[in-house]
Amino acid sequence: MSEQQALYDVIVIGSGPGGEGAAMKAVKAGKRVAVIEEKPLVGGNCTHTTTIPSKALRQAIQQMIDTGSYATTNYQQLLRSAESVITQQVTLRTSFYERNQVDVITGRGSFVDAYTIAVMTPNGVTKRYRTAYFIIATGARPYHPSDIDFTHPRILDSDSVLTYKGNPRSITIYGAGVIGCEYASIFRGLRIKVNLIDPRDQLLSFLDGEIIDALSYHLRDNGVMIRHHEEYAKVEANEHGVTLYLKSNKIIHSDVLLWAQGRTGNSDNMELEALGIACDKRGNIVVNENYQSAQPHIYAIGDVAGGASLASAAYDQGRFAATHIVTGRSDYQLVEQIPTGIYTIPEISSIGLTERQLTEQKVPYEVGHSFFRHLARAQLSGRTTGMLKILFHRDTLQILGIHCFGSQASEIIHIGQAIMAQRGEANTLLYFVNTTFNYPTMAEAYRVAALNGLNRVR
Repeated sequence: MSEQQALYDVIVIGSGPGGEGAAMKAVKAGKRVAVIEEKPLVGGNCTHTTTIPSKALRQAIQQMIDTGSYATTNYQQLLRSAESVITQQVTLRTSFYERNQVDVITGRGSFVDAYTIAVMTPNGVTKRYRTAYFIIATGARPYHPSDIDFTHPRILDSDSVLTYKGNPRSITIYGAGVIGCEYASIFRGLRIKVNLIDPRDQLLSFLDGEIIDALSYHLRDNGVMIRHHEEYAKVEANEHGVTLYLKSNKIIHSDVLLWAQGRTGNSDNMELEALGIACDKRGNIVVNENYQSAQPHIYAIGDVAGGASLASAAYDQGRFAATHIVTGRSDYQLVEQIPTGIYTIPEISSIGLTERQLTEQKVPYEVGHSFFRHLARAQLSGRTTGMLKILFHRDTLQILGIHCFGSQASEIIHIGQAIMAQRGEANTLLYFVNTTFNYPTMAEAYRVAALNGLNRVR
């Protein structure tokens, strides 16, 4: 059964941060907008399976650490703590669409032609919708190697770990990227034995080396067993647990395995190939700087377009793609300098260049440090682990990179981000030297780090 529907100006596929940003920007510009969402509730992966659930778990773990309530909490209780946050987020995001009169169409969409999409609704009815522009914001899913049985209840990925029904005593995490490191912190916070298997030679190699070293130290200090340069040979699971066989001939047993080795763009089964729209081997849609695919009126943003897997970046990309539709221009360059937030325990955030990159570029830089253990606010809160690190040009004092490790790092970084976005003399170390910060605050770390750096060059 098929039914032809009315025309729209813009159809957004996916209601995660990218889709929401695109829809809100387009409708505010007077466009008639619809959003197609496969799940029964809006919010996308960010709300239901990635950012919000994992950060809710992490926050609950941090509160446990602060109160010492390990003995009274297990993994299932931890999962329930995330449910109320997800519900609140869904309610809020649903109100955005209702208030702005954006039609939300539930079902899975696939292209009929370049301007028509067919949506299979939950009751089995196929409806077709036409539009002048599409914005694909379907996100990504965990990558699954074909030789691993992800139907087994003890073999998990970053989605299914949120529906696991047991309370494991041990877990092996294969992949030490952002997801792997965050879940290593979460499970170890529950006093669960954690094996973190890293095929690479260091954790999170895109970070500044000093931050990597600090994270490695604190994970190990908390009891996480980290193994670098290891690749799996095979995985076997039964009702008692999972055995991971490594190519180095090591054998690791645990109650469950969490596979955290990358993600795949949700671009399949949309009939993109028939439109000449190319995807890479991980399912990421190939786009230009304005987020346009090979069909200029079909845009792709967020995780399905590759790049930084950040909800904040996806939201901005959605807004920029919609702006390009409305005005013919895009401020895509505004997301070239975006902060990275990693919610390990302690958390990490950074923006700009690392020492390794500056060294490779032969930039004459210097470093300013502020260690949290010396800050009165950190001493008052009892969270003295961490540091703020400012990289700046020796001659001009221009700020080149800011890296933070410790409590509230993802909040602290935004002060530096604001200054780095300025032009000329406003973006120098002297801003922090000459600015009065409230005392005691964590923000004071900027003044301390700036003075520390200035003392190295003057």
